[in-house]
Amino acid sequence: MTSVPSFANPTGMIDVSLPNVTQQAAKIKGRVLDTKTGEPVIGANVIVKGTTNGTITNFDGEYELDAPVGSILSISFIGYQPVEVKATADTQTVKLAEDAETLDEVVVVGYSVQRKESLTGSMQSLKSDKLKDVTSPSVENLLNGKAPGVYVAPGSGQPGSSGAVVIRGQATISGTTAPLWVIDGVIVGNDAGQLNPADIESMTILKDAASTAIYGSQGANGVIVITTKNARAEKMTINLSAKMGVSNLTNGNLEMMDGAEFYDYYSSFQNVDAVSFPRWNPELRNSNFDWWDLATKSGFTQDYNISLQGGSEKLQSFLSLGYYDEEGAVKGYDYSRYNFRFKATYKPFDWLTIKPSLSGSRRDIEDRQYSVTAMYSMLPWDSPYDENGALVPHQYKGWVNNTATNYLYDLQWNHSESRYYEFSGNFDFDIKITDWLTFSSVNNYRYSNLDDHGYTDPRSNGGENTQGRISEWRQDWTRRYTNQILRFNKSFGKHAVNGLVAYEFNDYQMNYIDVYGTGFVPGFEELQVTAKPEKTAGYRTEWAVQSYLFNANYAYDNKYLAQLSFRRDGASNFGDDSKYGNFFSISAGWNINHESWFNADWVDNLKIRASYGSVGNRPSDLYPQYNLYSVDASYDGVPGALINQIGNKTLTWEKTFTTGIGVDASFFQNRLRFNFDYYIKNTDNILYRVPVTGLTGVTRIWRNIGEMKNTGYEIAIGGDIIRSKDWTWSLDLNVGHNSNELRDLYKQLDENGNYVMKPIISNDGTSIAGTAQRLFEVGEPIDTYWLKDWAGVNPENGAPMWYKDTANGGRETTSNYSEANYYKCGSASPDLFGGFSTTLVWKNVDFGAVFGYSIGGHIYNYSRQEYDSDGTYAGDRNQMKLKDGWTRWQKPGDIATHPVAKYNNQDKGNSPSSRYLEKSDYLKLRSLTLGYNIKLPQYGIQNLRISFTGENLFTITDYSGVDPEIPAGNNADNILSVMGTAGPAVYPSTRKYMFGLNLTF
Repeated sequence: MTSVPSFANPTGMIDVSLPNVTQQAAKIKGRVLDTKTGEPVIGANVIVKGTTNGTITNFDGEYELDAPVGSILSISFIGYQPVEVKATADTQTVKLAEDAETLDEVVVVGYSVQRKESLTGSMQSLKSDKLKDVTSPSVENLLNGKAPGVYVAPGSGQPGSSGAVVIRGQATISGTTAPLWVIDGVIVGNDAGQLNPADIESMTILKDAASTAIYGSQGANGVIVITTKNARAEKMTINLSAKMGVSNLTNGNLEMMDGAEFYDYYSSFQNVDAVSFPRWNPELRNSNFDWWDLATKSGFTQDYNISLQGGSEKLQSFLSLGYYDEEGAVKGYDYSRYNFRFKATYKPFDWLTIKPSLSGSRRDIEDRQYSVTAMYSMLPWDSPYDENGALVPHQYKGWVNNTATNYLYDLQWNHSESRYYEFSGNFDFDIKITDWLTFSSVNNYRYSNLDDHGYTDPRSNGGENTQGRISEWRQDWTRRYTNQILRFNKSFGKHAVNGLVAYEFNDYQMNYIDVYGTGFVPGFEELQVTAKPEKTAGYRTEWAVQSYLFNANYAYDNKYLAQLSFRRDGASNFGDDSKYGNFFSISAGWNINHESWFNADWVDNLKIRASYGSVGNRPSDLYPQYNLYSVDASYDGVPGALINQIGNKTLTWEKTFTTGIGVDASFFQNRLRFNFDYYIKNTDNILYRVPVTGLTGVTRIWRNIGEMKNTGYEIAIGGDIIRSKDWTWSLDLNVGHNSNELRDLYKQLDENGNYVMKPIISNDGTSIAGTAQRLFEVGEPIDTYWLKDWAGVNPENGAPMWYKDTANGGRETTSNYSEANYYKCGSASPDLFGGFSTTLVWKNVDFGAVFGYSIGGHIYNYSRQEYDSDGTYAGDRNQMKLKDGWTRWQKPGDIATHPVAKYNNQDKGNSPSSRYLEKSDYLKLRSLTLGYNIKLPQYGIQNLRISFTGENLFTITDYSGVDPEIPAGNNADNILSVMGTAGPAVYPSTRKYMFGLNLTF
C-alpha cells in the first residue's frame, strides 16, 4: 500500500506538529508531484479550505495563489487520494498517492460503510470507471461479466430494454429472481428504475448471508447497493461528457433463405408434386424480397451528461443533467430519456448535517417499429409493394402466402407512444450525539407515472372490424420509505465495536386505468372522437412492510473480526398468524497477515471469512391470504361476482439459509489479487401457486411446498503484469458456478387415494408449434427440461425418430411421436459463467478489453420449430438455412441431421423435443476501448479524454439462433426473469461503435 508523505496529510487530518503561524496574506507557492513516479501532477485542484479561493497546477505541477500563511490547502486530482497541507511562506512540495484499491478502501454495504479490510461478508464493489465500457440506459446491463456469481440475461437490442440479474442461482420457483436495489440508502425495489448510469459513483453487490440478512425478506435474491456521486468540499468542478455512435444488428448464426434457396428447398420435397399454389414455377427463384433489409438500418445513439460539484466545508452541492437518445437498428423505434439529480450537504453546526436531494427522469418512446417477426418469417417470394411501388393490401392475391397480412400497410397509420416520469426526493439528516454515537434519518418519497397511447386506424387490419381503436393506458406508483438509524462506533485499546439499531417503514400504492374507444374518423387520436366505449378497466393495489433491525461488528487488534445482525419484518401479504418473519446472520473473519508470527512481507492481505444466516421471500401476489371474488363478471349486461382466489391464512415466509466461507488475498503490493467463495443456500417453505381442481372456478392456490438447495463457488483473480513508470498492464478474471437441486415437494393424491410426492410440470409459454416443458422433481434442478428425446433420422426412410421405453427398462427408437416418452434433457443454467478483462496503459494512452463467457447451459431454440420445420408449414413462413455440419436426408442410407422434407409435412418432426435443445456456450468480446487523456491547465482544463469504443464486437458460439444470451422475458406471473427459451421473434443484439469526449475543468 502506497504511503502518504509525512508533509501531506489525508483529508480531515491536519499536521499539528507545525508551529502556529500568524495569519497574513502572502503568495503561496508549491509543486504537486506523483508519489510513485515523481512526475508533476498537471491540473490538480488547490483550494484554501473553507473558501472558494483556489487554482490548478500548471504543466510543471506548480501552483501559486494568495492565501494566509498557515491556512489549510486542500489538494486533489482525479485518480489520487486528496491531501491537506498547511501553507508555508516557502515553496513547498506536495506528493499525491494514487487512489488505487487498497486495504483501507471504504465500501458501502447494508445501511453503513466499512473498511474493506474489516468485512466479513461476500461482496463485490465496482467503481464507476468499471461500468463505462458499455453504452446503455439500463444499469442492469452494466453488470454483465463484471462480478463472479452474478449472471445477467441482457435486454434485447431494442433501445431501453433491461436485463434480468440472478445472484448465486435461483432461490425460488415462483416469483422474481431479481435482486433488491438500494440507491443512496433507499430501498427502491427489484430494479434500478430510470437511474442514469453516469450518476453512479460505486456499486456493491451483496451476496452472502453476512451482507444480505440485514435486508431480511427483501434480500433473498441478493442486494445491489448503489451510491451516486456526491458533493465535495472543493473548488467547483465541471464535468462534461458526450458519446455518440452507430449500431447495427448482429444476427448470430441464424440465416434465412433467399428466394432461390427457398425455391430449391421446396423443389427438394419428397412430395414436390403436392406443392400447390398459383405461382409455383421456376420464376420464383428470381423473386427475392429482403424483409430483413426492409426493417433494419444503422441505429444512432447519443449520450450527453454534465455535472457540477463543489462547495465549502459548510455547504456542498452536486448537480447533474443527462440526455440519452437511441434510434433502434430496427426501423421505427425511438427511445429518449432525460435525467437530473441534485444533492446538497449543509452543515450548519458541528453536530448537524442536512442532506436534501431530488432526482427525476422522463422517458419517451415513439413506437412505429417494423415487425421483428416478419424479418424472419415473411416469404422472400412476397413483396409488400406492387410493381408501382404502392403498398399491397392484406391477404394479397399476388402473394404466395395470400393469407398473411402486410404489416407495412397497417404501419403507415398504426403507432403507439409512451411517456414515463420518475421523481424521487429525500430529506435526510445526521445528528452527532457524541463522538461515538450518531442518529441518522433517511426519508424518501418516490413517484412514477406511465402514460401509454395507442392508435389503430379504421383502415388497418386490426381496426377494420371496429372502425378503429384508440387506447389510453395509465399507471402511477407512489412509494414512501423512511429509516431511522442510531449508529455507534467505539474503540478502546485493541477493541473496536460499531453497529446500528434502526426502524424502517416502506409502503407502495399503484393506480391503474385502461380505456378503449372504437369508431372514429381516420386521423383523429383523442378518445373524445370515438363513437363507442369498448372497454374500461382500473384498479388499485398497495402493500406495506415495516422492520426492526440490528447490526454489530467487532474487531480485536484488526485481526479477529465478528458480525451479528438481526431483522424482524412485518409484511401486509401474509395472514395474521405469519405476519412477521425473523432473519439473522453471524459471521467472522481472520486477518492472518496481522499476526505477529506471520512474516511474509510479500503478502499484503490474507483473510479467511465464514458466515451463516437467513433471508426471506414473500409471495409475488399482494393478497394471497384472503378469499377473493372477481366483481367485474357480468352476464347479459347484469353484473355479478365470481370466486377468484382461495386464501391461505397459514401461508408463511419462504426462507433461505446460507452457509459460506471465503478467502481474500493480495500479494506483492497489490500486484496480485485473489478472492474465493464457497456457499450452500438451503431454501425452505418454497412459495408456489399450486394447481388445484377447477370445480370452484379457482385453479391455483398459494402454498409452501418444499425445499431447494443451491451450491456454488466464485473465483476472482487479477494482477498487474507490468507496473512501471510509463506502463501498466493488468488482467482480471472471474468465474462463477452454481448447481441447483430441488430437495422436497408437497404431496398429492394419486389414483389410489394415497398422498405421494409427484413431479410438477410447467411449460415455457410458447405456442403454435407446441411448448417445451420444465420439470420440478426432487433431486433435479428446477430448470430441468422435460422433453421427448430426439433420436435422429431413420437412415432408411428419412423419418424423424424419438426414444421410448421398453418393457425391460431399456430404450428404443420410434417414428411415432405419440409413442415417445418424456425424459430429463439437461438444464438451462450454465455450469460456469463470468468474464475477463485486460487494461494496458502507456503514459496518457489506455486500451481496455472486456470479455464474457458461459459454459454448460442449454437453450430451447423454439424459433427452429417454426423456421426449421421440414416443410410442416406449407407456404406459410420462411425457413432457415442449414448450418455447417447439418445435412438433409435425401435417399436411403443417408446419415443426416434433418429428416426428409415434405410439403405440408405431418411427421411431427418439428414437435417439441430435444432436437431443438442446444448448448448455450459462448465467448463474447463485450467491449474494446481506446482512450487518450490530455491535460490543458493553461485553459483551466483538468483533463480532456477522447475515446473510441466498440461494443459487442464478436461472439464465438455453436448456437444456431440469433444470440446465445437470450433476452430476459416475463414468466407465467408476468415477472421479468431469466428465460431458457428463444422465441420466434428475438430482437437481435446490436454492435455499437461509440466516440466519446469527456472534459473536466
